[in-house]
Amino acid sequence: MTAHEVNFDGLIGPSHNYGGLSDGNLASGKNAGDISNPREAALQGLEKMRTMLRAGLVQGIIPPLPRPNFDLLVSAGFTGSDSQIIAAAAQQAPHLLKAAYSASSMWTANAATVSPSADTSDGRLHLTTANLSTMLHRSLEHPDTTATLVSIFHDEARFGLHAALPMHQDFADEGAANHVRLCAEHGSAGVELFVFGRMAGESLIGFPARQTRLASESIARGHGLDPARTVYARQSRAAIDAGAFHNDVVAVGALDTLFFHELAFENAEETLAAIRAAAGDLFDFKPLMVPDSAVPIQDAIRSYLFNSQLLKFPGEDRLVLVAPLETQEMESTRSFCDAMVSGNGPIGRVDYVDVRQSMRNGGGPACLRLRVVMTAAEIDACHQGVLLDEAAIDELQDVVRASYRDRLAPADLADPAFADECRQARESLLAVLDLDALA
Repeated sequence: MTAHEVNFDGLIGPSHNYGGLSDGNLASGKNAGDISNPREAALQGLEKMRTMLRAGLVQGIIPPLPRPNFDLLVSAGFTGSDSQIIAAAAQQAPHLLKAAYSASSMWTANAATVSPSADTSDGRLHLTTANLSTMLHRSLEHPDTTATLVSIFHDEARFGLHAALPMHQDFADEGAANHVRLCAEHGSAGVELFVFGRMAGESLIGFPARQTRLASESIARGHGLDPARTVYARQSRAAIDAGAFHNDVVAVGALDTLFFHELAFENAEETLAAIRAAAGDLFDFKPLMVPDSAVPIQDAIRSYLFNSQLLKFPGEDRLVLVAPLETQEMESTRSFCDAMVSGNGPIGRVDYVDVRQSMRNGGGPACLRLRVVMTAAEIDACHQGVLLDEAAIDELQDVVRASYRDRLAPADLADPAFADECRQARESLLAVLDLDALA
């Protein structure tokens, strides 16, 4: 059956700031406390979406979540009016105020794990919201994310939506950032690869491993996946400690191709063998490994070479890698990309995009999108307001220019008026997307 890979990008919210909240995310820590530009960030994200649309792809969007998250602040004991709550939190617990204002839901690769209907036992497209339980600021997202996904994928005959797994460290789940689907064509049955950093109950020293095998297995069971076409692979400790907090920092896959760093997996040979066995006669698996000698793991992480979108553009014979400008600006990654596209491998072109505002907080092009493989009937059944055309992008950019700040410092979060700005901006965005019920 014919299907399309629809990229649902997160629209960067008006509270985009450099809070330094994410342990193990080197860019987040390095830029903590710097001045951010929410307006520029959102416009950069929308221009990336426009680029995908003009390439002939189906492009969707997911709106920002409500910020600040007053539920967190009230749970922490702050009372009174909204202004009083913000003022007290700014004075007594500024770290909680930063968490409440976090715009990290823009990285929709962490919103959910998605299995297309071609892979599931009941023939429906399944989505499980990620609990994001490892980091406080991200653990706040899943209730509102689930509500958003329900508003978009509301047809229960075609879509199976699952709430987040239990909020316990044994079920730690970071969504599609640790999941890769490989196949011959988007609409055909494929192999789903789940990458985990630790076992349930396992305690490790160093940066946190944010995905457990138990979480991945639970999602696969809930989605009704065929165990013979489901692979579990352990992310290497070396990659995590180098700053690869998600697998998509060191690996990306599309169709029959897996593009990955030599240190991505604890046992690369075993992982590749398992994928080949699961693929069987479904497709001819094409692994493309980047040696550490060519691109040291530190360069791969700083440039986000692998946190790129790997796509099949209509009319193109080979895949296109949509990478951040930082990949082009680093000598080792640029040289590798130049050599790669000059050969006859599966990736034939690298396009570079400007998402610097997101990159400075630790999220590249791949972080900003949730891939959802959909048949034509499923596309027709989802909420049409989130499927973009050029006019909708123009309208969203107009809202951003009118309502987002072009300068946001950490101290600005203490301004009660900023909370109203964020609410009003989000309501205007929801109106464009015909999602007013989420306001």
